[in-house]
Amino acid sequence: MSTGDHAGPRRVVIVGYGMAGARLAEDLRARDPRGQRVSVTVVGGESHHAYNRILLSNVVAGTMSQRSVHLHDESWAELNDVDLRTGTAVTAIDRDTRTVALDDGTQVGYDALVLATGSRAWIPPTEGLLDDDGELAEGVVPFRTLDDCERILAHARAGAPVVVIGGGVLGLEAARGLAGQGSNVTVVHPVGHLMERQLDPGAGGVLATALTEHGIEFALGKLATRYVPGDGLKLDDGSHLPADLVVVSAGVRPETGLAESAGLSVDRGIVVDDSLRTNDQRIYAIGDVAQHPGAPTGLVQPAWEQSSVVADLLAGADTSSRYRGTSVVTRLKARGIDLSALGDVHAETDSSDDEVVCLTDPKRGRYAKLVLRDDRVRGAILLGFPDAAATVAHHFDNGTPAPSDRLAFLLGRALPVEAAPAENPATMPGSVTVCKCNNVTKSSLVDAWRSGSRSTADLAGATRATTGCGGCRDVVDGIATWLASTD
Repeated sequence: MSTGDHAGPRRVVIVGYGMAGARLAEDLRARDPRGQRVSVTVVGGESHHAYNRILLSNVVAGTMSQRSVHLHDESWAELNDVDLRTGTAVTAIDRDTRTVALDDGTQVGYDALVLATGSRAWIPPTEGLLDDDGELAEGVVPFRTLDDCERILAHARAGAPVVVIGGGVLGLEAARGLAGQGSNVTVVHPVGHLMERQLDPGAGGVLATALTEHGIEFALGKLATRYVPGDGLKLDDGSHLPADLVVVSAGVRPETGLAESAGLSVDRGIVVDDSLRTNDQRIYAIGDVAQHPGAPTGLVQPAWEQSSVVADLLAGADTSSRYRGTSVVTRLKARGIDLSALGDVHAETDSSDDEVVCLTDPKRGRYAKLVLRDDRVRGAILLGFPDAAATVAHHFDNGTPAPSDRLAFLLGRALPVEAAPAENPATMPGSVTVCKCNNVTKSSLVDAWRSGSRSTADLAGATRATTGCGGCRDVVDGIATWLASTD
């Protein structure tokens, strides 16, 4: 008999105490509050309690404290009967005995194991970023964890030059935060426009112009070739950028080492099916480390949807639950910039299948693009058009026909039956998804209000709205204000 066989609740061990692992522990306890069906052990390598990684740019900007981005307080684990082990790494998985070995010398048995190990920052092969021992050189810090934020803030000085390597979402959020702290920031990006995965060249250009007005400079279409601590970066065109600090945000790589050592199927990530199971039926994977054909990488919404499925299966709440993929809206969370991008935005106007509506207003930092096919939204970019974002996303998610007045729709002025602008909560249909990260509708917020949640904070606690990327906070505030006025 293996050590995995035992009487009592089913033992679920979660490896990783980031946003995915923390959410799964919450979801399991929501389905089994008294721990009668499942016991929950969470092992996290970081010493911190779980925190909202999406909000780290606010920590760098100084607008939020480290404590304010924590997802759980010190008493959470005890109150929820969760065996939480922080600052502890899993060193090996023994699939035969169904145990995991920890770096403190102990072992934990499991009946079901969930890998939520996330991803690590990728350091490009630029000469000098790593020292002779393979460690980060002095003045080089990735932008990935709460500890990284602390190191960035310790190095950054007002008026001093900082270079951010990477013009994706996280790199731009770090750059905006540092610029807000008074650093002279330059972003180096190898592609000719910013956020090339989510934006077309037109939008990328307008975004760069808008960010330049916030004190950020750009070296686009250029590679950093050499870093000298205390001096700066040499670029592939021969130019030189002074830098007291280099912040690296050039992408991530899934943390698959533990899975590979255990003989699990790994490609770019840990390969999972619609039940989020690996090739070992007792081992699951969720979040950044999981590779599923319908899951975009590096975003929180897929991880939370996957968590719900795994919790249903492990707690026996819904054995038919499956993960079918996620359609995601990407939002740039940088102060003074309102940007949403969704779906396929790279269609061109000469495509016979696509209808493309585009509006460019670079002087005011605005750019909007709609891609429609068969009257349905297939993609959109909305930079500087916050009123349109919720309505367009609603049509995209639900596959409903777009209003015939395309320009009004693009500007957020169309009022179709299916949806209304976010700033009109009284006329917004109950089915509109207000918080996309947590799939919270207006009706859910109204129900929570009527059940006693009488503030934005209370609504967040009851529904989880605003606890993801935070992009829906203004909408939830508006709904709360409207509900208060109707009481």
